[in-house]
Amino acid sequence: MFFVPNGVVSFAESISKFGSGLFLLVQVVLLLDFVHGWNENWVAKDEQFWYMALLVVSVVCYIGSFAFSGLLFHWFTPSGQDCGLNMFFIVSTLILVFVFAIVALHPKVNGSLLPASVIGLYCTYLCYSGLSSEPRDYECNGLHNHSKAMSTGSLTLGLCTTILSVVYSAVRAGSSATVLSAPDSPRAGADKPLLPFSKADEEETKDVPKPVTYSYSFFHLIFSLASMYSAMLLTGWSTSVGESGKLVDVGWPSVWVRIATQWATAGLFIWSLVAPLLFPDREF
Repeated sequence: MFFVPNGVVSFAESISKFGSGLFLLVQVVLLLDFVHGWNENWVAKDEQFWYMALLVVSVVCYIGSFAFSGLLFHWFTPSGQDCGLNMFFIVSTLILVFVFAIVALHPKVNGSLLPASVIGLYCTYLCYSGLSSEPRDYECNGLHNHSKAMSTGSLTLGLCTTILSVVYSAVRAGSSATVLSAPDSPRAGADKPLLPFSKADEEETKDVPKPVTYSYSFFHLIFSLASMYSAMLLTGWSTSVGESGKLVDVGWPSVWVRIATQWATAGLFIWSLVAPLLFPDREF
């Protein structure tokens, strides 16, 4: 890459920004699928213990969201500073947490508090992630104000968390047979007869390669998007980020990417609740 012309690198940067946005949407869809599946799994057990577990987890998530929001007010709205933008981000996040609960508990919506609470906590984390990515010399960044470098432990923890998140999302989305898979993806065992005609036929079927449960092209597409996302994190979503370029994932582009991801998460979650009402003839 050192010998590639600058024009090619600039083009790759533009493509990576677009691909990174798609990968963030993939992460959001995976999260929504996870929380809805989690809720359905516990409700299907139809036992008092699991109902209590649903309530306890939901309460813990709400307590975590409100406590975390209090810390955000303390860290990112320091006294004596005009921090209207940070105040807007934090207050809008709290409003989203309440909106999730109201929509999920509406009598006409087939919702539950568990997904609403988990998504609310995740949106609060995205708000923190965005605010903590503000430039170190920004007066409203009270958590990292005037800090020109990150400690080795903080940098290592952040990179490990990012890598684990990227790897899980890429593997989960790329190898899934039910979530985000291509419509024409082959299904394992699709051509296998229900009952073998004989022992010889049964032995023969064991040696026949079975089709994989995912699309090869889709699998590699997800990993390509993951690599684009990793590149954007390491370069601060731009090849010219000034002083913030010395730090990983710090700068205004990173802030707005996190906030946009939060809004996309909120929109998709609410859509997953109201879509069955708007389109009753479709299966979701």
